[in-house]
Amino acid sequence: MDTASMGAHADVRTAPRALATEAVHAGRDDLARQGLHAPPIDLSTTYPSYDSRGEAARIDAFAATGTEPDGPPVYGRLGNPTVARFETALARLEGTEAAVAFASGMAALSAVLLVRASMGLRHVVAVRPLYGCSDHLLTAGLLGSEVTWTDPAGIAEALRPDTGLVIVESPANPTLAEVDLRAVAHACGSVPLLVDNTFATPVLQRPAEQGARLVLHSATKYLGGHGDVLAGVLACDEEFAGRLRQVRFATGGVLHPLAGYLLLRGLSTLPVRVRAASANAAELARRLAADPRVAHVHYPRIGGAMVSFEIHGDPHEVIAGVRLITPAVSLGSVDTLIQHPASISHRIVDADDRRGAGVSDRLLRMSVGLEDVEDLWSDLDGALGRRLGGAGNCATSHSEPAPADVQLPLRR
Repeated sequence: MDTASMGAHADVRTAPRALATEAVHAGRDDLARQGLHAPPIDLSTTYPSYDSRGEAARIDAFAATGTEPDGPPVYGRLGNPTVARFETALARLEGTEAAVAFASGMAALSAVLLVRASMGLRHVVAVRPLYGCSDHLLTAGLLGSEVTWTDPAGIAEALRPDTGLVIVESPANPTLAEVDLRAVAHACGSVPLLVDNTFATPVLQRPAEQGARLVLHSATKYLGGHGDVLAGVLACDEEFAGRLRQVRFATGGVLHPLAGYLLLRGLSTLPVRVRAASANAAELARRLAADPRVAHVHYPRIGGAMVSFEIHGDPHEVIAGVRLITPAVSLGSVDTLIQHPASISHRIVDADDRRGAGVSDRLLRMSVGLEDVEDLWSDLDGALGRRLGGAGNCATSHSEPAPADVQLPLRR
């Protein structure tokens, strides 16, 4: 039985390691000592124990603090060795004490809200735009939370005695707007800051180093990286991790071991994938910015593989016109995906709130993959239709379209 990984957070390292090295080795440090090379997959839901008194003591300890039980696993809802390896690796990459994995990104966010609500802190301050379902969860109050929406400059003023959380997403979904995380963390004071780091990944930024207490990932996206796993994860300090584990145990939002294995495998290539896809995205952003069929291009200063752009023509025609690029929701896969946020990912957000957050009806969001950039541009160029002034459906009444608004990444 692979039990060594249950204590993987305590793995000893002799010296700091580069991100690329951690991506390959974190969560796997004990394998050679076990005579293994590939991480094992433990699919057990329960585990035998002949010491019921000891079992009771371990369960009591978990109930009190949420600390991972010492020794062999107990039950799949308490923890799993394969999932623990992924959690260890992600915590290392984000530079936090711990990480707690869930069945989806929304399950992870829900757990945070439940933790704070259990302490009587139901008020949330949030900055739009967020992922559409995150927005809906907060706005609808489905978990008993109350939200105040504000801009980054208004966070400090929006805080109340019962504020339990501040939430930002940077770069934001789908406009790729960025916030100064260090300034936001300062404005939060003692209130925990949660940063959705799904788009950037720890390859491009580590929010915990800038003051965030919680770092959220839809691990479905770049961490998995191949469009074949659904998961969420929170990187945080051990105290908060304990509370999250208790909620996960009580609500059952556990991550399946096979998903944990796929995520650990995905992390090993995360830096390579993100950097290669980011190079493609930056080049496409440059070409779109120079194209008269495009009104605005949004691309983060920190870089990344996401590009959003507003067109003069009909965005639905672009979605229908791609052949190599896949028209689909989600992002972060090795292949390029494109979608219309106002129709899909942010459809659930009130139309006025959506537009007020910069999600226009002509905005398209593209997750750039690892294909050859010339093939991607050829497909995108064809889907955009004829140049302005021609007979195609991109023609508008504007004789001189405004130049595209694009911020290309800083050279680092």
